[in-house]
Formats: sequence, C-alpha cells, structure tokens
Amino acid sequence: MIFAEGFQKLTLLDYPGRLAATVFAEGCNFRCPFCHNASLVTGTGRSGAHVEQQVLEHLKKRKGRLSGLCVTGGEPLIQGRLHSFLTEVKELGYDVKLDTNGSFPEELESLLSDGLVDCVAVDIKNAPGRYAETAGLPPQAEEDVLRLVEQSVLVALASGADVEFRTTVVREFHRRDDLIVLARWLAHQIKRSGRTAPAPYYLQTFIDSGDLIEPGWTAYAPEEMESLRRAVLPHIPDAHLRGI
Repeated sequence: MIFAEGFQKLTLLDYPGRLAATVFAEGCNFRCPFCHNASLVTGTGRSGAHVEQQVLEHLKKRKGRLSGLCVTGGEPLIQGRLHSFLTEVKELGYDVKLDTNGSFPEELESLLSDGLVDCVAVDIKNAPGRYAETAGLPPQAEEDVLRLVEQSVLVALASGADVEFRTTVVREFHRRDDLIVLARWLAHQIKRSGRTAPAPYYLQTFIDSGDLIEPGWTAYAPEEMESLRRAVLPHIPDAHLRGI
C-alpha cells in the first residue's frame, strides 16, 4: 500500500473522541473539481512506498498514548494492501476510522465484517441528479456511482460501527434545494437500514487549500451555512456544521 504525504503523527480532529494518527492514501477514482488535496488524488505528491511500515512503527512506539488511526485520502479503498495493513493496526490494539467516498461497497463490507474498521465517514457528494457532476465524472456515470454510494451507505449503517456522513458545501455545486434533496435521499437510506444508533450528518465548509483539482470555487459564509443546516433539519435532525 502506498501512502502519499507521509502521515500525521497526532490529530485531535480527524477521529472524534480519540487521540489518533492519520495516514493519507494516495489516488482516487473521483475528480471532484473542488478537492483540496489535488496532488494526493492525482499522485503528483508521491513520497514512496515505505510510509506503511513507518506508520506501524510509530503506532508501536505510541501504544498506550494514541488510541486510534484515521485512514483518509484520496480514496483508501483503492489501496490493494489495506486489509492486511489494517489487520496489523488492529493487532496493535488501535481503533480505526476510515474515510471513503462510498464507491467501493464490497471492499467496505469486507473490512467491516472482519472487524477492521470501527468508524466510517462516508462523503456524500451531492443530491441524486448532480452526483457525477460533483464527483468530476461523466454524466453517464450518474446512475452507477449513485447505486454504489447507496450500497455503501446501507453497508455502513448495517455494520454496527460508528457512522457519520458529510458533504463539503461549495456555492457553485450546492444550492439550498440540492441539499434538501440530498437530505431526503439520505434520510430514506437511514430509514431503510433500520438503524437506531446515531449517524450524524455534517455540512462542511469548503476551504480553498491552494491545491485544488480546479481553481475558482467559493464557500458560503457562516450565516449561510447555518441557514443550509436549518433547511436539512426536517429530514435529518442530527445535522451539524463543521469547519465554521
């Protein structure tokens, strides 16, 4: 498994409730135009194949101080050795949080069923009808990608793991009506799953990192984000803001 940009040895934010480290998986099958990790997604920030062992050595040394590992990206589920890597992480006694775009439901189900992931964060890109556009995919991919994401949502909800959903909100892609349609769709999936445990939904403020797939996108102001949160509340009462 190749990770780019090394890893973050300590985070208080990436894995809520855990003192954790974060690793960044290189590569992604999406090309969201507003993605803030362009060099990570496209592979131009490649740093070599030795980070995996560095992470394991760090976790061994910090055992008893750190309690979690967040695996993010890029898209971690395209990494061929993720299963074996997370097996080693779990053998060290760590909880694992996985961030995913939801387009690999079979791989996600395998990790969850083998007890290798304790928390899943699924990025929900946009409402049905605008999904492929927002993910930087051709229009003909809309039906297939939405089907895969729907499967991943249901897999995550049925797993018993901690689950959160999140949408990075960009003015040019996410109108109020889009987010209402998205919230209705997500609420329907939660109802279908029969899940009663919390599965919070976060509206995340877009941040221009200077390393975007495409430049020129803008964020909503904090008061506008709060208005958008209130708009989705009738459908998802457990909706929150992040990054304000």
